[in-house]
Amino acid sequence: MRGMSEQHSKHPVAKEYARLAKRYENRWAFYIQATARETLARIELGPKQRLLDVGCGTGVLLQQLSEAYPEARLYGVDAAPEMLEIAHKKIPPSIELYQGWAEHLPFDTGQFDLVVSCNMFHYSHQPMAALREMKRVLRASGRLILTDWCDDYLACRVCDIYLRIFNRAHFKAYGLRECARLLDAAEYVNIAIERYKINWLWGLMTARATKPGLFAHSNQNS
Repeated sequence: MRGMSEQHSKHPVAKEYARLAKRYENRWAFYIQATARETLARIELGPKQRLLDVGCGTGVLLQQLSEAYPEARLYGVDAAPEMLEIAHKKIPPSIELYQGWAEHLPFDTGQFDLVVSCNMFHYSHQPMAALREMKRVLRASGRLILTDWCDDYLACRVCDIYLRIFNRAHFKAYGLRECARLLDAAEYVNIAIERYKINWLWGLMTARATKPGLFAHSNQNS
């Protein structure tokens, strides 16, 4: 794992998950498993393709991906080293983990066929920067799959308002239309978003989008 600057280690999100890391999976077991399951169901990954999990946390989704796609090349990045330490204990050693932020990913441009993010986006204090950075590390025509709270559901909206007042780590949850506008502004294409409930109360959405291909701009200008 690569190191994190002292300034970043004091960020509210890093501090929050340093504190929660050891009890994170037990405390939110149903929610974590449900969101990982829903995200995995929407992923198609070929042999040897490269996938990056942004905000990988304790590695729940990466572990399931390694079982479903044993020949894929998997990577994870998270802001909290305490979460990554737990992930290291459960995932195969072939999966590479890095400390970093969605807004400043520690990878070269065009490295991944697929970028996924599960339960992270409402923590990003710079959502446009995060979307553009995830697009940067995708290859041309690479895909983004993003699962997060959906503000269109009343329970999520109430929780979002409460956390924005009382929890500095939380930034903002989005509804389907606002998420689509953000993806469009970040210049993704083939945007498709579905919203759904994981129990009688809590609702999520999963957005799928694509980085334009190499000839997208030339075709638009022709």
